[in-house]
Amino acid sequence: MSQHNQYKEYLTPQIRTIALIGHGGSGKTSFSEASLFSTGAINRQGKIEDGNTVSDYHPDEVERKISINTSLLTTDVNGIKINLLDTPGYTDFTGEVNAALRVSDTAVTFVKGFEGVEVGTEIVWKYVKEYGLPSMFVVTRFDADKTDFDAVVASIKERCSNDAVLITFPARQGVGANAVIDVLRMKQLVFAPNGNGKYTEEDVPADLKEKASHLHEELIEKIAESDEAMLDKFFSNGTLNEEDIKKGLHKGLVDRKIYPIFAAGAAANVGVLNVLEFISSYCPPPNELVKVPATDVNTKKQIEVQVSDSLDTSMFVFKTVSEHHVGELSLFKVYTGTVTPGLDLVNEANGKPERLGQIYVMNGRERKEVAKLHAGDIGAAVKLKDTHTNNTLSSKSFPVTYTPINFPEPVITCAIQSKSKGDEDKIGSALHTLHEEDPTFVYKVDGEIKQTVVSGQGELHLMIIIKRLKEKFGVDVDLIEPRIPFRETIRGMVADAEFKHKKQSGGRGQYGHVHLKVEPKPRGTGFEFEDAVVGGVVPGRFIPAVEKGVNDSLENGVIAGYKVVDVKVTLFDGSYHDVDSDEMSFKIAASQAFRKGFKEAKPILLEPIYEVEVTVPEEYMGDVMGDLSSRRGKIAGMDSDGLHQIIKATVPLKELFKYSTTLRSMTQGRGIHRQKFSSYDEVPREVADKIIQEYEKQKHGEE
Repeated sequence: MSQHNQYKEYLTPQIRTIALIGHGGSGKTSFSEASLFSTGAINRQGKIEDGNTVSDYHPDEVERKISINTSLLTTDVNGIKINLLDTPGYTDFTGEVNAALRVSDTAVTFVKGFEGVEVGTEIVWKYVKEYGLPSMFVVTRFDADKTDFDAVVASIKERCSNDAVLITFPARQGVGANAVIDVLRMKQLVFAPNGNGKYTEEDVPADLKEKASHLHEELIEKIAESDEAMLDKFFSNGTLNEEDIKKGLHKGLVDRKIYPIFAAGAAANVGVLNVLEFISSYCPPPNELVKVPATDVNTKKQIEVQVSDSLDTSMFVFKTVSEHHVGELSLFKVYTGTVTPGLDLVNEANGKPERLGQIYVMNGRERKEVAKLHAGDIGAAVKLKDTHTNNTLSSKSFPVTYTPINFPEPVITCAIQSKSKGDEDKIGSALHTLHEEDPTFVYKVDGEIKQTVVSGQGELHLMIIIKRLKEKFGVDVDLIEPRIPFRETIRGMVADAEFKHKKQSGGRGQYGHVHLKVEPKPRGTGFEFEDAVVGGVVPGRFIPAVEKGVNDSLENGVIAGYKVVDVKVTLFDGSYHDVDSDEMSFKIAASQAFRKGFKEAKPILLEPIYEVEVTVPEEYMGDVMGDLSSRRGKIAGMDSDGLHQIIKATVPLKELFKYSTTLRSMTQGRGIHRQKFSSYDEVPREVADKIIQEYEKQKHGEE
């Protein structure tokens, strides 16, 4: 396993960390595979269809032919180490994209040559803007049927950024296309027919000269515009020299004033190597980017940390992978200092010490042991005791924590039901492990509805979690609809609900007698109990028992078994027996009197109402609003953010089960939604009647 001698050490300025992001199926994994092959990191290029790519090695990924986890890949281009983070494109796994962008220095957004910008592109582009990362575009599959490169470039400029500018375009499109025109160097790059990714440089063909020159001018103007000093030079000389172009392009990329666009056909390994060469020459090393925000653990003050070897060590764990035979792998980014095996650090999240064992660089599942990693690099450590995603490990002398990854809120919730009895403890610890690995998967044991509820980013996300539960932990569960935490309350008042509890059987009897007034309170104000007994008709020592009797009925519900809220109960009269009265008797009497009064006081059911915000392209507005109305939703307002409409509505939770799935199919995957609890509201009569009947049936069944 030990391969120290082969692995060369890279200093901070020689490192580039790149996140490959984009809509599902836009060619990220094929590109990363071609990257490894054309730079000699692997000796044959795998295919997604064959399930043999370096990056999609997880059984779930091989089976579904999609990326589910972010994989870390590494290669060397001209002495520069490039870390590639190949992320999933499906919105179910959007947390993986967040984590990868959090530790990357540049983002590369992939767009299909025949689709243009899709919803997944828009989602990840929003993240890129939030993280403020330098960014490039790769338009893939220009060597496939029905490609329209120019239309796709137009969609990037319109929907992502007008500062996107071409560096390469296809010499021709369609099957068998094997050359790109590099407008920066004004050369045609012709790629080897054997797919090894190497290319030869030629002059730009005569028929493309005019187009290339025009784009070359456009690029130079863009570079000039991105910097005052450059602009002056450009105006005085009418152009920029080679040195200025190089400096200006680098600076424009880092300042996010220029977003280069490249053409690539990864399956045939065309237009890949030149992108990697561009990355090694123009993309920023980790120490050049803005300082990293952190918190000083001792003073609790916000500080900014410069990525550099000269400080004491600190690193941030951005992903946890649990592998058979290996245990947990923690993927980390070194922010300061160097990392070596045997190093003692402190986990600032829980104050526990961690000693690093072996450290590795990864290529998919392949691990290479390394002796040292420098600031800005990415690596993996095995078997850390108490460290999880989002934790910072730092040396005692430099106690900092880095801002955690901001994972998206869940969009779907289901309950789980075990297929075999006695798995409860096993399920608890398994769910805990799965959440540590993937913080976008959340679970809780909900005491009120007596179910374990799991939430995630989509139906596929939850299905994969359930599959992992079975394969890794031997726990078999079904996903079912969660029960709804309804509430019961009343609309009317009952001035006198009376109950006398009296039992006489040899020896001491039981006696408790109460008169209660039951009335509604404003929504959301809870329960109130008043003791208005005069003249000791119910002795003071029994009053708490009366309140407890009422409280028990509140908890267990009266008409449908749900918690009772927003009522006031006043005890105003009753009677007692010197010998037979005890606390138990008054508790029973109060409980029965309350139930009787409640049933006569126009009882109603309340249901949780959620605020829902749906973001969709204009053309789906009608369908989405119609669907929300059919779910008893009330439209609360509309907004637009550029190309999308945002519909705000309130919808009963009961009608939102698997809504994200419906929304996806209704909008071809282009709609997204967020939901959060708003309030409780009355359930319509016909819905309530059904729920009450169900409850009655169940109760009689149990009796």
